Amino acid sequence: MVSKNQIKLINSLQQKKYRKLHNLFIAEGKKVIQELIDANFSLEHLFVTKENLFDSKYNFELISDNDLKKISALTTANDCLAVFKIKEVNSHSSSGLELALDNIKDPGNIGTIIRLCDWFGISKIVCTEETVDIYNPKVVQATMGSLARVEVLYTNLANYLKTTDLEIFGTFMEGTNIYKTELPSKGIIIMGNEANGISTEIENLVTQKISIPRFGSLQQTESLNVATATAVILSEFKRNS
Repeated sequence: MVSKNQIKLINSLQQKKYRKLHNLFIAEGKKVIQELIDANFSLEHLFVTKENLFDSKYNFELISDNDLKKISALTTANDCLAVFKIKEVNSHSSSGLELALDNIKDPGNIGTIIRLCDWFGISKIVCTEETVDIYNPKVVQATMGSLARVEVLYTNLANYLKTTDLEIFGTFMEGTNIYKTELPSKGIIIMGNEANGISTEIENLVTQKISIPRFGSLQQTESLNVATATAVILSEFKRNS
């Protein structure tokens, strides 16, 4: 049985301020939880509705489906939920490609972007401090475990870019056609906000503007979803590296 205090704490972790206060976050689903455990995230609590989901060494607590619904952030609760400590980020310089996110707001988008970075071997993402928190439960679920393998740093992005020797690529509608651009194996790729694109402050630090051309005959599609655009761009950089 989950205590009232546990329910209160776990439900509070759906909000960023309480995640920061307690230095904790939640994850749901066997795959996501196991990958975080394997990546040495510190496991605080593990609640399951079935005994055979995890090795007994993890000291899980067997609870009812109804109790799991009380603590789940999902519309339809899974069969397990874990509480982990947030890892301290020890930023390191990347020797290859990095991705920078300028005020990405949608949890689903950043979750997908983290999965894409994992797929394409991008080990580091740098985010503005206004970008959605990666420990938001919706982000954690959308990463499908890739959160365990990609470093995400929140910082003043403009200051970070001013200190790099890497070429800085920005994605713009009026940029150079990415399919006709010689792309390096090293650099920082900036993806902008879903509604407003890359901010003026960050745009002024971009050394090369690139774009994904539209091939439709009417040319009326305004833009691509930021996660979709990230997939195309990372694929092209990696194809040319």
